[in-house]
Amino acid sequence: MTSVLFLGALEIGLIYALVALGVLISFRILDFPDLTADGSFPLGGAVCAVCIVNGVDPWIATFAAAFAGAAAGLVTAWLHVSLKILQLLASILVMIALYSVNLRVMGSPNLSLLNEPTIYAPFVNEDASNQLYIQPLFVLGFVIVAKLALDWFFNTEIGLAVRATGANLRMAKAQGIATGKMIFLGMAISNALIALGGSLYVQTQGGADMSIGVGTIVIGLAAVIIGETLIPSKRILVITLAVVVGSILYRFFIAVALSSETLREIGFGAQDLNLVTAILVVLVLIAPQMKSQFLAKNKKS
Repeated sequence: MTSVLFLGALEIGLIYALVALGVLISFRILDFPDLTADGSFPLGGAVCAVCIVNGVDPWIATFAAAFAGAAAGLVTAWLHVSLKILQLLASILVMIALYSVNLRVMGSPNLSLLNEPTIYAPFVNEDASNQLYIQPLFVLGFVIVAKLALDWFFNTEIGLAVRATGANLRMAKAQGIATGKMIFLGMAISNALIALGGSLYVQTQGGADMSIGVGTIVIGLAAVIIGETLIPSKRILVITLAVVVGSILYRFFIAVALSSETLREIGFGAQDLNLVTAILVVLVLIAPQMKSQFLAKNKKS
């Protein structure tokens, strides 16, 4: 693997680590099957790109994207908590609606950020000689801050209430926890992180596109499952670390698969990214089952 491919995979892996942390909150901590991610990721990218093109400071644009994602999460939570719509259906409805919202925000299917300022611009040389490692370092900073913030939050009283809501809704209600508010809070944080990832993604790629959200939830779930399989733990500190590691490894697996000479000879190419992703996710999903079967056989022998 070349250094360019390595750093590129690392950068995208770190961006999707933010997505994976968001998916962790909804799927694992809140036990809320949320497909809003496929809409909130491009929403973050669209809001960030439009703000930058219209002269807004890139840092403000980046965090405005996170707030937009939080709003999307709140709408999903509102449909479920207030209108009693099934969790999965509520998230699907918001995901579909966000396609039109994103198109309205951008005004076109894609928006270029070439020659526009980004959060990376002040630190990149004019000849872009240091861009390959400056951008991953910046994204790594965001991931570290997000991870540490979540570690702290989920050990506070409110954070523990969110975890209790996801673990046992009825018991949480019996303990006097406002479970509806906890779902609102958890979904807002989840989609804010996902949209933040989208804002960093468009600044990295040099433009926003309507299609960047396709498969976001699959990637996030794959990262969570890989992390849980490799680093099993019940401590939130370790769980968030495992998710970040899982996201990075996932992108490396994809990069290695697409650059494999063997697969190229078979006929696989860049156009088969989604197919390779689907196959990898299937392998990741059956890995825990195969692992448990293998351990069971060893115990018997």
